[in-house]
Amino acid sequence: MNITTVLPVLNEVKYIDDCINSLIEQTYPAHQHTVLVMDGGSTDGTVDRIKQAIERSKKAGGPTIELHHNQGKFVAQGRNLALTLLPDDTTHILELIGHSTVEPHHLQRLSEEWLTIAQTEPRELAALGSRVLPRKGQLETIESWIEATLASPLGSGGGQFDGFTKAGPCRIPAFVLHSRQALTSVDGWDESFISSQDSDLSMRLSAAGFALWRTPETTVHMTKRTGLTRWWRMGHRYGFWRTKTVLKHPRRISVREYLPWFGFLLTLGLFFFGHPLATVPLAAYGLVLGFEAIRMTLRFRRISLMIGVPLCMFMLHSSFSIGLVDGLLRKGRAATDR
Repeated sequence: MNITTVLPVLNEVKYIDDCINSLIEQTYPAHQHTVLVMDGGSTDGTVDRIKQAIERSKKAGGPTIELHHNQGKFVAQGRNLALTLLPDDTTHILELIGHSTVEPHHLQRLSEEWLTIAQTEPRELAALGSRVLPRKGQLETIESWIEATLASPLGSGGGQFDGFTKAGPCRIPAFVLHSRQALTSVDGWDESFISSQDSDLSMRLSAAGFALWRTPETTVHMTKRTGLTRWWRMGHRYGFWRTKTVLKHPRRISVREYLPWFGFLLTLGLFFFGHPLATVPLAAYGLVLGFEAIRMTLRFRRISLMIGVPLCMFMLHSSFSIGLVDGLLRKGRAATDR
């Protein structure tokens, strides 16, 4: 199995060294691994760090690392460009981002898991995803609030932050190892998706009859938002592009994602008609948030989560819900939540 890691980046100077170092340090044979870094026009020193990493990898006997300019700037354009630059012997393509790191055995275990799953899966395997974990090191206060929120079923949903514990088929795997043949058969990524391009790709692969799996045997450490403003913007962006995905792929719809709107409209209706139970939905929601705050505080042993989890949970639910409606009204534009 010859693997090419595709790494779209834009202004990742704070994280790119750790990301590429984790790829240089892979136990997987270096001659079977190539890294294509697709820079979208960084202006913060990211390109210089990448050039230094290329030299480090050469000296360490690591994988071949190539730096390319992604004129399209966005992730989908960068990955599609990478498809035209792949070495001829590449059989599989790994998705990563500049603010992520992997363990030294990541590629080795992914390839082993792939071969094991392919022996029993009756359909052709197109994608194998990993579990997403927080970045390594001590988290700042707001980071810890966000991570605890995503650790809750009320914050993670069934998407890339799902804390699954067993390997199995799934609709939308995260940080995927893809079959090159499967990718080319569906014409790669849809460049109209500035975000959620991976969700759209997974839906198209599934519709084409391919199998999509995920495994907890491999993990990706991802740096998430460090501020509440960016957290709000992220929630809105996820909701916005979820609507765009559902409009194209109705099977992607999830009823639970619309529950906040149901609760809001129910409460509004009860107040409008002066119903004596008008405050019950609000009270129930508050109790649920309070319960999750206690549970996450006990789990992570951080007292500030008593405030942070309800706050971040409410911000996520409200921003995502507003984004769902906004997705019906506007075209997409570049994200500003980084």
